[in-house]
Amino acid sequence: MRCPKCANIDDKVIDSRHSRDGSSIRRRRECLSCQTRFTSYEELERLAMHVIKRDGRREPFDRHKLIASLTKACEKRPVGIEAIERASDDIIAELEKRDEREISTRVVGRRTMESLRLLDEIAYIRYASVYRQFEEIGDFLQEIEKMEKTTPPSPNQRELF
Repeated sequence: MRCPKCANIDDKVIDSRHSRDGSSIRRRRECLSCQTRFTSYEELERLAMHVIKRDGRREPFDRHKLIASLTKACEKRPVGIEAIERASDDIIAELEKRDEREISTRVVGRRTMESLRLLDEIAYIRYASVYRQFEEIGDFLQEIEKMEKTTPPSPNQRELF
């Protein structure tokens, strides 16, 4: 590991810790040349996945784009960043189980909607409106009616009438 201060490659590991989910390791290191301490993270190297866009273009799968879309859908909702990161990790793990190097954005979008539906219904509707390209209020109403038919009422929801 190259020291961020002096660029020396000789260091020693002071401390190692596993992440909560066991998917990465955090290491505290000390440069043997300048004694600067720094942190490195090790993650399992994943197969390079590509997404096939609606117009046929292919581009590398980007976890940051997935997290950004989940975060945007959950904006101003009571959903923490840990829940969003967990959802993205679950989505990625499921996509990797498919053993496909190229995945349609439709597959990614459907799986993202499933996660959001469990996470927060408002975030789900927001995401669905963009993903399914809602053009009028009726599209929202249809989606909400579908949700009402398939989703039992939340125990926290008050009855209005």
